[in-house]
Amino acid sequence: MNPLLRDFCGHQEWADAELWRAIGAHAPARDDKVIRDRLHHIAIVQRAFSWATGDRSEPFAFTTPEDFQSFDDLRAYARDYHDRIGAFIATVSDARLDERVVIPWFQDPPLTLTVAEALTQCAMHSHYHRGQNATWLRDLGGEPPGTDLIVWYWKGRPAAAWTP
Repeated sequence: MNPLLRDFCGHQEWADAELWRAIGAHAPARDDKVIRDRLHHIAIVQRAFSWATGDRSEPFAFTTPEDFQSFDDLRAYARDYHDRIGAFIATVSDARLDERVVIPWFQDPPLTLTVAEALTQCAMHSHYHRGQNATWLRDLGGEPPGTDLIVWYWKGRPAAAWTP
């Protein structure tokens, strides 16, 4: 197993959970449509990459932010991806990580990536949008947590803590 990819996926879950907890603890951010929409965007893109690197036996299940009645419902949806990808990472072979998959939302020209590249993109995409939400959380008077990869390393690669 690629150790850097394993770290990216472990960090992704930890950092997502840290930011979800900080947003959840600050009512103006928790109830903010911009943050909620971006949290949904992060979650659905994570699921899209999980689907794209999976068996694709079923069509991709699109959702919208409005499909989730509460912040906690959306958080459960986001957390489910991490449970799935964690199980995948724990058992995936190097040969599978080297397999190429078509990324269907890129069509002209088509895009083919290895499974490892696709999962790396997923982690980097999440990191980008976490930064946007952290900035918005601060603008709303909240305190964003430090979620850089180096902070995760410094803290000893802690597991995600989804609840306060």
